[in-house]
Amino acid sequence: MILEGVSRVHGSGAAEVYALREVDLAVRAGEFVAVMGPSGSGKSTLLALAGGLDRPTGGRVLVEGTPLDGLSRGRLADVRRRSVGYVFQSYNLIPALTAAENIALPRELDGCSARTARREALAALEELGIGELAERFPDALSGGQQQRVAIARALIGERRLVLADEPTGALDSATGEAVLGVLRARCDAGAAVVMVTHDAAHAAWADRVVFLRDGRIVDQAVQRRTADRSPHAQAGAAR
Repeated sequence: MILEGVSRVHGSGAAEVYALREVDLAVRAGEFVAVMGPSGSGKSTLLALAGGLDRPTGGRVLVEGTPLDGLSRGRLADVRRRSVGYVFQSYNLIPALTAAENIALPRELDGCSARTARREALAALEELGIGELAERFPDALSGGQQQRVAIARALIGERRLVLADEPTGALDSATGEAVLGVLRARCDAGAAVVMVTHDAAHAAWADRVVFLRDGRIVDQAVQRRTADRSPHAQAGAAR
């Protein structure tokens, strides 16, 4: 995923507000990048543009070498569905579908058979530790359970770019670390992962941390790679 000189402006004239200003960012396959910054710094806007959910005012976005700005609506939807997994803060689950059906839906829309899509959905639920919730509807799930279903939906299939907006926000610390381990494993299997977080302990799982302020990247830090990014595992190794 590459952002080249990407800007996003809301409004015009005296009401003009820059959400992002000429941002350059490249995330390679197999790299886990954490994005941090104060509220209003442009973190969620960066994810929306990287995933093709919004279009930049200036610059361009490329996913697997394909510029998103020149794509038709239908082709852009295809790229988002097949290549990009997006974890929303608001979960965006469909109330009338069970957890398994919510997760399987993107694969079915992509032409996968219902049986195969369901099998993959159940495997994703198991990976997130909530296999027993497959037949529950969203309104019968806690906020943390809904968040894990949303994460499972983002990871199903061969998504090469995973964009996660505060993916552990509704989870307790132990479950949050388990989810980060799943994201780390997906990254180690070859996906590019970009995660917005406000928690430095969660950012410790990443290979690189990007800091945003006022819509600009103001700093980046490359972190030493270890076999297990878990802060607890690193603490144990230090003893």
